[in-house]
Amino acid sequence: MASPYDIDLDRNPANHAALTPLGFIERTAAVYPQRTAIVHGALKRSWAEEYARCRRLASALAKRGIGRGDTVAVMAPNIPELFEAHFGVPMTGAVLNALNTRLDAATIAFILGHGETKLLIADREFSPVIKAALAQLTTRPIVIDIDDPQAIGGELLGEQDYESFIAGGDPDFAWGPPADEWQAIALNYTSGTTGNPKGVVYHHRGAYLNALGNILVWGMPQHPTYLWTLPMFHCNGWCFPWTVTALAGTHVCLRRVDAKGIFDALADHGVTHLCGAPIVMGMLLNAKPEERRSFTQSVAMMTAAAPPPATVIEGMERLGFKITHVYGLTEVYGPAVVCAWHEEWNGLPMAEQAAIKARQGVRYPVLEGLMVADPISLEPVPADARTMGEVFMRGNIVMKGYLKNPRATGEAFAGGWFHTGDLGVLHPDGYIELKDRSKDIIISGGENISTIEIEGVIYRHPAVLDVAVVGRPDAKWGESPCAFVTLREGQSASAANIIDYCRANMAHFKVPKTVVFGPLPKTSTGKIQKFVLRRKAAELT
Repeated sequence: MASPYDIDLDRNPANHAALTPLGFIERTAAVYPQRTAIVHGALKRSWAEEYARCRRLASALAKRGIGRGDTVAVMAPNIPELFEAHFGVPMTGAVLNALNTRLDAATIAFILGHGETKLLIADREFSPVIKAALAQLTTRPIVIDIDDPQAIGGELLGEQDYESFIAGGDPDFAWGPPADEWQAIALNYTSGTTGNPKGVVYHHRGAYLNALGNILVWGMPQHPTYLWTLPMFHCNGWCFPWTVTALAGTHVCLRRVDAKGIFDALADHGVTHLCGAPIVMGMLLNAKPEERRSFTQSVAMMTAAAPPPATVIEGMERLGFKITHVYGLTEVYGPAVVCAWHEEWNGLPMAEQAAIKARQGVRYPVLEGLMVADPISLEPVPADARTMGEVFMRGNIVMKGYLKNPRATGEAFAGGWFHTGDLGVLHPDGYIELKDRSKDIIISGGENISTIEIEGVIYRHPAVLDVAVVGRPDAKWGESPCAFVTLREGQSASAANIIDYCRANMAHFKVPKTVVFGPLPKTSTGKIQKFVLRRKAAELT
């Protein structure tokens, strides 16, 4: 029997529309047309100007035959053209693939081919790697050059430059929302550390929801001034191109991320918000006196990647930054878990506050499910802060799946949950805390050892700037911890110093048996490449 609430109460254009973040720029341009939308060096543009440019881009793409389901790739740093692509590309129904600017030519060639890229917009500074990638393709996409005045070197490879390309577009281009919010909006590739990278597909619904989720968990006000330190190519900048636009904020572009550039932006533009990996925090904490500038405003910083050591969080708080720790993956649009703060924690000593903030936390309001469970049975672990399990997620901000890879998609969604591959524990208050990636956990003499725990201890050593711990083959124990350490400038320490420090601060079976000094290999988003370190550890004699 039909419910009376379903009779003659159907969806229609008056009461139902597909969720999409594209509407954010239309509203902001209408309500706040003269507010500053973009800052890039000496360049400033209003929201009215940016909306017109996004529509010109969409129009120009449509004139070249780009439409629903086509892939448009962009190879660029954090500059206005990449921001505009987050709106202009999906306005045509096409899918945006923002390329990682640190990738090699072979990987870029694979991504362009796998994603069937129809048009590529590339900044000239990256022309050497793009030229080499294009040479490996049997079908070459249309290439449009970005001739950014701040670019260093490079040649123009395309048929025309970006400004000329969009000049031929209509600033009043009549775009519309997707017919279905499940329609793809973006394609992002995973790091591919164990083979070819996988193409993660986002939909309009998820992008809309996570963009708003960022506002909710960060308590963001209207008109924030957001500094682009997080790469826009990384999970579409954690959806912040859409988030900041929804709030009629100002996007401050930063082509090169360094301490001086960040401090200059804080002082000159009154930046209120930024995101970045712990490497960015280390950059600021260890900035030279000549790189620093004073600023008066409170600055909110959202950080993810590896859990930042409590000492780093404490140092940033003293520097004037309010740290919010989030956790997520490419497969969930960036951050999906947040260490939601309780007012009563404000009375705790700073060190204890920092230790709490190092936990990953609880689910975003727009994530429907989060649990730590047995990876096989999916039975949740007890909330005892000790029993380790895999972290699982489900809901509207989980990817559609992996492009052209049904096997990987099926494995990722087995049992109706997204398998993150991350290992953690559940605290009695319901907050999760990561302990390791499943592939990074060290099993020594039958004991599970968390590399994150060891790293947290070593980070507290006054001479240590950076550290990563991996398992090293051990004839007796199967594996033993091996620490790779970068020392602070002007500081010194021996392997024995580090080992003794660990023995004084943790269970002895967890203490590294090997310490190697030197710089750590990292991705463009600041994540330490542990697969490289595992290989080095295995080669040690």
